Amino acid sequence: MAKKVTQTEFDRMSKKLAYLKKEGREEIAARLQEARSHGDLSENAEYDEARNDQAKLEEEISQLEKDIDTVEIVDEDFFEQGVVHIGSLVELEDEGEILRCVIGSSSDDDTLIIISDDSPVGSAIIGKKAGETFKVNLPSGEVATMKVISTEYKRG
Repeated sequence: MAKKVTQTEFDRMSKKLAYLKKEGREEIAARLQEARSHGDLSENAEYDEARNDQAKLEEEISQLEKDIDTVEIVDEDFFEQGVVHIGSLVELEDEGEILRCVIGSSSDDDTLIIISDDSPVGSAIIGKKAGETFKVNLPSGEVATMKVISTEYKRG
C-alpha cells in the first residue's frame, strides 16, 4: 500500500532529497578530503567518522528516493476543515498530557511530534474532530483513550 502524502509534504521531501544529493554530498566530500590530508587513513578517526556519515547520508538519500517513487499524493482540495487528515496539526490529549502533533511523515517544525498516518494512533485519529475521544489499540496490547483538543490544516 502506497504511503499517502499531501503535495506540500511531497514537495518538502523532494527539496530535502535535492539538498542531500548536492550540498550533503559536497559537505561529506570536503570532510573526506580534509581527513585524507591528515595522512595515514588506518588510524584516522576523522576519516572513519566521515565515511560513516557518508554511509548514513547515502542510506537517507536511497530511502527518500524510494519514498518519493512510491507515495500517493492526496488532493488537499477535498480536506474538510476541522477534521483530522494527513497534514493536520493536532493538539491531542493523552493521559492528561497535551501533545502537539502533525499527522504524516515529516514536518518543518521540530517542536511537533510526527504521527504516521499508518501507525495505530494515526489510523485511529484520521477523520476525528475537535472534542472527540477515541480509543487506540497499542502494539503492547493496551488500549489508550485519547482526545482531539484541536485540529487545523494549513495548506502549503
